[in-house]
Amino acid sequence: MKSGSITKLAALLGTLAIAGCKVGPNYKVPAMPAPPAYSDDGHNGAWTAAKPADSTTDRGAWWTIYGDTELNDLEQRCATFNQSIAAALHAYEQSHDLVRQSRSALYPTVGIGASAIRNRISSTRPLRPANAAQDYWDFLIPLSISWEPDLWGRVRRQIESNTANAQASAADLANTQLSLQGLLAVSYLQLRGVDLQAQLLRNTLDAFTQTLKLTEDRLKGGLSTESDVEQAKTQLEQTRAQLIDLGVGRAQLEHAIALLVGAPATGFHIAERPLAGDPPALPTGIPSEILQRRPDIAAAERQVAAANALIGVAKSAYYPTIVLGASGTVESSQLSQLFNPASAGWNAGPSASQILFDAGRRRAQVDFAVAQREQVTALYRNQVLSAFRDVEDQLSALRVLEEEAAVQNRAVEAARRSTQLSTLRYKRGLAPYLEVLTNQTIELTAERVSASLVAQRIVASSRLQIALGGGWSSTQLPKN
Repeated sequence: MKSGSITKLAALLGTLAIAGCKVGPNYKVPAMPAPPAYSDDGHNGAWTAAKPADSTTDRGAWWTIYGDTELNDLEQRCATFNQSIAAALHAYEQSHDLVRQSRSALYPTVGIGASAIRNRISSTRPLRPANAAQDYWDFLIPLSISWEPDLWGRVRRQIESNTANAQASAADLANTQLSLQGLLAVSYLQLRGVDLQAQLLRNTLDAFTQTLKLTEDRLKGGLSTESDVEQAKTQLEQTRAQLIDLGVGRAQLEHAIALLVGAPATGFHIAERPLAGDPPALPTGIPSEILQRRPDIAAAERQVAAANALIGVAKSAYYPTIVLGASGTVESSQLSQLFNPASAGWNAGPSASQILFDAGRRRAQVDFAVAQREQVTALYRNQVLSAFRDVEDQLSALRVLEEEAAVQNRAVEAARRSTQLSTLRYKRGLAPYLEVLTNQTIELTAERVSASLVAQRIVASSRLQIALGGGWSSTQLPKN
């Protein structure tokens, strides 16, 4: 074949590769109906529906809504030093490298080598020319070029799949960061809730100490009994024991936070500061928006796209494989003549192969790819349903906890009035100390439940923000 014909053939195949078809189905995002509104939206206190401006607001640092500078600092440390986030980042880098690797298949492969071999021919070799040299050098530099045009789209479908997988990995990274920073916020708010319980118990210890002094003074005056004094001491020490017991849970929360921020638990400490206030307002948006706001949903959707592209990769095996190849060498027994024109040799031309029979292997590969796509599609839809459930769970929790807190606050007020009245009656000798003791115990229980509800409501607000995606958007995924 003449060199001009080879050049024309290569140009033709190159044009076909660039403008060639891509076998397999083109991707469409799986349909997933969404309800028009959340069932608890509008019934959760200060939580409001989204406004148009909300979609352009950067809520990535969603924890700043709590106005706690220490929490803000811990979240930044988590993003920087948490080892699980670092591992997820490296996983994304690996998936990005796979995209680069698959793209290289679009281009020719060029190789070159060199050798210098000293040969000695046996003097007793059959048919050896009588006057041929017995020893000689063989200097050789081979060059080869090979290219498989992507006529059927196998390489491009593989690139499409790897790109979608890389985007899924980027979404996994965002989801890991959201989950761990969300866990950090929840743990921090729970720790502040423990501090609120500790503050309540310290105030109660002061009140119980005064009550003990009252019983001791009345005993000295003959107006009380030693049993009243011992009961007051018992109540005081039991409350002190409850305060000490809070230290176990607080220490565990501190250690969990240390791990999340990438610090050793040894020596890690967060100063005590009680939790206060109601959950802040946050727009919830409409359910369909969650498909773009949750990184775990975006990761599941990208996995569907990756699996869909692999169907095309499997179907491309039905078509011929065409390879354009060329090789050339310069070879000589003398190094000084290695680059002379007479030392050059070359060959070039296309090759093609086609599988005629494989006992159903290719069909099985296509069926496998289709089944794999259907599997990840089902997982994607399940992930969306789980996201709807997560949001509804936290909206319901906020609504119920708000109602419970209002009722519990009334119970606390009633318990306080009852304690005040029974104490006054005891001072006047109109009621036994057991009545005071009972009412104080009821009041402490009611106040601890009320304090617990403060923490539960704010923690639920944090979990709602996590369920809504924490301000993340699918537009943040890398395009290439």
